[in-house]
Amino acid sequence: MNHAPVSAPVVALKYLQGYPAATLAQVAQMLQHDQVADWLLQKYPQAHTVRTDRALFDYVQALKTDYLRGAEPVNKVLFDSKLHVVKNALGTHTSVSRVQGNKLKAKREIRIASLFKNVPDEFLRMITVHELAHLKEKAHDKAFYQLCQHMEPGYHQLEFEVRVYLTHLETAGARLWDVSGDS
Repeated sequence: MNHAPVSAPVVALKYLQGYPAATLAQVAQMLQHDQVADWLLQKYPQAHTVRTDRALFDYVQALKTDYLRGAEPVNKVLFDSKLHVVKNALGTHTSVSRVQGNKLKAKREIRIASLFKNVPDEFLRMITVHELAHLKEKAHDKAFYQLCQHMEPGYHQLEFEVRVYLTHLETAGARLWDVSGDS
């Protein structure tokens, strides 16, 4: 009688849905052998230095100035501890319209999950580019992703690596770039 080999349970890779089966198998194997943290830390040894909401605002404004000069202004940018991966939001972009006299004024804000306070600059840039792209392109369509790649040529690889990191957080629970003194 032939029996299939028994292996360790496969972790649900919910953040990596839609990637090819071979890629999912590689990630599952890295998770099973506890290699994800080493892989990410080798590739990205340190966290960025953007620690405050003011510094994040300046970071976002610099990217907007470089790539989206004609886009509507962003009035508020902050790290948000209430945004959580479980709610399927790593960042948000909102536009609040208010009537002032006989004019309609829109204020735009970008919120980045506080998880991104302690990650490599590349990961912060990926989520920032994603939220900035929504200033011009509302839907996650071809034009949206082309704009993301224009602002960050390695966008798709970085998005994949952020998803691998999220999977690591869900399975191992340990943040890799914690900076002492941050909340």
